[in-house]
Amino acid sequence: MSDEEPDDENDTEEEVEEKKEEREVEVEVEGEGEGDVEEEEPQVSTSLNEEMVKEGLSLLCKTGNGLAHAFVKLEVREKELTDVTFIHNFIHLRYVDLSDNLLRDLSPLAFLRHLLWLKVDNNRLISASIEELPYLQIASFANNHIKDCDGICHPRLVSLNLRGNAIEVLSGLNPNILSNLHTVELRGNSLKSTAGIYLPKLKNLYLGQNAISHLEDLENLEQLTTLHLRDNLIEVLEGFSSNMKSLQYLNLRGNAVAQVQELEKLQVLPMLRALVLLENPCSDEAEYRLEALVLLPHLERLDKDFFEEEERNEAAEIRQRRKEEELELQKEREREKELEEAEDTTQEDLTTE
Repeated sequence: MSDEEPDDENDTEEEVEEKKEEREVEVEVEGEGEGDVEEEEPQVSTSLNEEMVKEGLSLLCKTGNGLAHAFVKLEVREKELTDVTFIHNFIHLRYVDLSDNLLRDLSPLAFLRHLLWLKVDNNRLISASIEELPYLQIASFANNHIKDCDGICHPRLVSLNLRGNAIEVLSGLNPNILSNLHTVELRGNSLKSTAGIYLPKLKNLYLGQNAISHLEDLENLEQLTTLHLRDNLIEVLEGFSSNMKSLQYLNLRGNAVAQVQELEKLQVLPMLRALVLLENPCSDEAEYRLEALVLLPHLERLDKDFFEEEERNEAAEIRQRRKEEELELQKEREREKELEEAEDTTQEDLTTE
C-alpha cells in the first residue's frame, strides 16, 4: 500500500514486529471475500525429479567427513509437487525450501540426517510430524492445514513456525525433547486458550489472531521475554504469574480489556517494560496512559510511545497520595474496630451487673 509507514532504523525489534503485523492484517482485510468458497480441484500427482533438483540446488560445501563436496541447499517452489521421494538421494542437504506446492506427506525428508533448515509453507499438510532430524534448528510449516503439534521431535530445534494453520489446542510440544526451542509462532490458528504450553526454555511466543479468551499455564514460561496476544478475545488479565520473571514485552492489542484497573494484575511481572493495549476499550479512557503508569511504575513504553519524565513524576505523586489515603483508611478501620470492641465490652459489663 502506498501509505505504509516505513520501518525506521531506530525502531525497536518489537516496533518493527508491530508494523509487520499491521501490514499483514491490512492485507488479510483487503483479501476478505475473495475466493471464500473455493472448491479443491482434483489433485494431479507431480513428483520431484532430477531436472527440478538440478535447477534448485546451490551452495557447494564440504561433506561431513570433509573429504568430498556436495550441494547442500535445495529450493523447489511453485511446482505443484505432491511427492518428494526423490529427495532421499541427496542426503547431504542442509537447507530445504519446498514451499508453495501441494505436499501432504513429509516422510521422505527423514533421510536428510544433516538437515539444519526446513521451509514447507503453503502446502496441504495436515501434520508437521517427521521422524527425528537430529540437527534441524529452524522449521517453518506456515499456512497449511495442520491440526496439532504432535510429532515435532527434533532435539536441536530453536525456532518453529506454525502460523496460519488449524491448531485448536496447544499440546504435543515435549519440553524434554524440545529443550532448545526458544521461538514458537502460532498466529492465525484456532486456539481458545493457552493451556498446554509447557516449554520452560521458550523466549518468544506469538499467539496473535486466534480466539484466545483464557490465559492458562503461563507459569511454566519462566524464560519468556516476548509474548504476543494481539487480536484475541481477552477481557480480563487473569493467568499471569510471578514465575514469568523474564517477560519484558507484552502485546495485547485488539482484545476486549474494558477496565484499565485490569493492569493491576500485571504487577506480578517484575521485568515488564513495554505494553501494547491499543484497540482495547480501556485505551479510550481519558487518563489511560497515566493510570497505566500509576499501576505499573516500571513500565517504559505504552503502545508506541515512551513515557516522559513529567508523566512519571505525576504518576509517582498519584501513587504516593493513594498510598497515604489507603493508610489513613486503614487507620480509620482500626479505630472503628476498637470502638466496636469497646462498646461490646461495655455492653457485656452492664449485662453482668
